[in-house]
Amino acid sequence: MPAPCTSHGHLLRAAPPGCGRRRTGRAGTGRTGRGQPPPTAPPRGGSAPCTRGGRYRRRGALSLPPVAPGAGPRCPRPSPRDFPPAGSDVTQGPPSSPMTSAGGHPSRRRGGNPLLSEGDASAGPSVAPPAPSRCRGGGGAGRGRGGRVTPVGGMAAGPGGAAAAAAAAGARGLGAACLRLLRRARRAAAALMAFAAPLLFRLGYSLYARTRLGYLFYQRQVKKARERYPHGHSVPQPYCFPGVKILPIPVLSNNYSYLVIDTGSSQAAVIDPSDPLAVQAAIEEEGVMLEAIFCTHKHWDHSGGNEALCQKHSSCRVYGSALDAIPRLTNPLTDREKVTVGCLTFEALATPGHTVGHMVYVLDGGPFGSPPCLFSGDLLFLAGCGRPFEGSPETMLASLDVAVSLGEDTLLWPGHEYALECLTFASLLELDNSALEQKLQWAVQQRQEKRSTCPSTLGEEQTYNPFLRTHRPELQEALGLWQAGGEDPDAFRARVLKEVRRRKDLYQAT
Repeated sequence: MPAPCTSHGHLLRAAPPGCGRRRTGRAGTGRTGRGQPPPTAPPRGGSAPCTRGGRYRRRGALSLPPVAPGAGPRCPRPSPRDFPPAGSDVTQGPPSSPMTSAGGHPSRRRGGNPLLSEGDASAGPSVAPPAPSRCRGGGGAGRGRGGRVTPVGGMAAGPGGAAAAAAAAGARGLGAACLRLLRRARRAAAALMAFAAPLLFRLGYSLYARTRLGYLFYQRQVKKARERYPHGHSVPQPYCFPGVKILPIPVLSNNYSYLVIDTGSSQAAVIDPSDPLAVQAAIEEEGVMLEAIFCTHKHWDHSGGNEALCQKHSSCRVYGSALDAIPRLTNPLTDREKVTVGCLTFEALATPGHTVGHMVYVLDGGPFGSPPCLFSGDLLFLAGCGRPFEGSPETMLASLDVAVSLGEDTLLWPGHEYALECLTFASLLELDNSALEQKLQWAVQQRQEKRSTCPSTLGEEQTYNPFLRTHRPELQEALGLWQAGGEDPDAFRARVLKEVRRRKDLYQAT
């Protein structure tokens, strides 16, 4: 009965010639091309070694014992004599499945597979699934270069395949461990930045406010702003009342200085002269005498022009808080103290928080039939307020309450053009605030035309400025804050203010 060769998928006769015989053998010698003795057929019912990687075939079964890498010869090209003649009594099956036979398959190597003993060879049958071969013309698992058995998928069988699988598993485990370490490192870095960011910010602020580095940074700001905005970042819009004129002076990239003129005596005062050249140009254009400089606080973008203007105008006095290191301060002021310039009367109000000595100045509009004018510096902006660099939320809240107490008709003249940014942020907190929506649309139109958005009124600010609405339930609900039982109302408002400030800082960072 012919037997299938598992190496090539062809059928063998029961006669001794095996698939391993070469056509180059010498005639009559009974030897193969390699000088091997003629193979003998195995006993009926026994296992026959196959030259294909040392596999053993029992009747009705095919076993694949482990094979060391490189063991055994390469699969030879089949000979025509290895195939049965046409019409022979051969039961054929599907070409992809092995067929059983009573005949044996001789080995090309003396002694069979050196990896197995006779006891292993005569053991019970074991079944292995057929696999596509990489040998030419063969079925089943193939042997590549060096005799390694390579099943489907490219993974070598036997000890080599197990080692490769173990290496792959180890690589996957190492990758997962590295990923876990990376995630932990990221969390640690985020925690470190959350801890270190306030310290770094405080360090940078101290260098800016207390060393000459801040002045050098300010000079660089002035130079860049003059190049970018040769005529100012906004179109100035003077406001005139009988006997008084208020002229906003756009300086730096978003600051405002204000020239307040007593039109009867042509005497003038300037609030926060950031850029001395821009202020001096406005003084010369208006033809007035500069008698006073009012500084809201020490920061260079509000006091950087003091030195140059005092040199230009010898009679000019510099007013401000003694608690702030204001350049060229000549007349320190205390809370509620008043200063007169011509017919103009200014009242200084202590409003710490942004800096420890921050002050705002209120122009009395009674003699001119106009509402009071609040020059707020960095305490209060249109729809915003300054950062509490040197104060707590409770301190900042008390200072804001001082400004609100001036009355709803008080005109607000802020130190920065932040209206569009602050209104946009406020609209994210109160989505259904119609007054806020209308003011935002107006501010967008103003800034598209490069027009200033000041002044506003304190009454308007209380309808859309979140920093002045800490008492409003709709804002508290939007922030997810509720007053605890027994909590002081002002303490709760300070907590609301702190949360609004935190969200505003995050909004600016993005």
